[in-house]
Amino acid sequence: MLGFKRLGLVAALVLVGVAPAMAAQAAAQPSEQDTQYLQAMHQVNLYEIAAGELAQKKGQNQQVKDLAQQFVTDHTELDNEVKNLAKQLNVHLPNEATTDQRAALDQLNNASGEEFDRLWVTQGLTGHLQAIQATQTEISQGSETQVVQLAQTALPMLQAHYDALVQLAEELGIPVPQTSASGTPGPGGTIPAPGGGTPAPGGTSTEEAPAPGGTVTESPEPQQS
Repeated sequence: MLGFKRLGLVAALVLVGVAPAMAAQAAAQPSEQDTQYLQAMHQVNLYEIAAGELAQKKGQNQQVKDLAQQFVTDHTELDNEVKNLAKQLNVHLPNEATTDQRAALDQLNNASGEEFDRLWVTQGLTGHLQAIQATQTEISQGSETQVVQLAQTALPMLQAHYDALVQLAEELGIPVPQTSASGTPGPGGTIPAPGGGTPAPGGTSTEEAPAPGGTVTESPEPQQS
């Protein structure tokens, strides 16, 4: 009888230890905002890596090639963090870029020389601007601590990329697109895709570069870091 009592006590202690762990796991479930941000950033990374690899092969301007190489390195590292965290939080990630992103990549594939350089820079500007805005939204509205921390880590990198693109655009005489922060689409919507219902950024005209799925405004660009 004493043995059975001891077994019962051990079982009770195990349950006491397991219950808080299960509760903590349940509490760690990401919100819709967190989930959509992880999914959107994964697609952003897929696009930037593919576009960067194209630029290293097809770019005419050496600055474009160098910047593209840095983008591939940075977005690959960021995507590894996104995938690891998504796996930990049981968030399903898309396995390819969006339809709009693939259309933008097709534009890059069909361009060459100076046209390619200008197109790559323009697409990069709009894509990074949208990613910055979505990341700022996650930082302010996200509920899962680990996802918010990921966004806080990603923001300086995205801002540095945007700043470098702005500088390169000015050297190449490319207009810098600006979108209203108040009109920023939510993560997982139009954020990762150059294009959407509007002309793809850096299409046949460089006078206007609509934000993916949005419109051009005269609002200030993100604060320079």
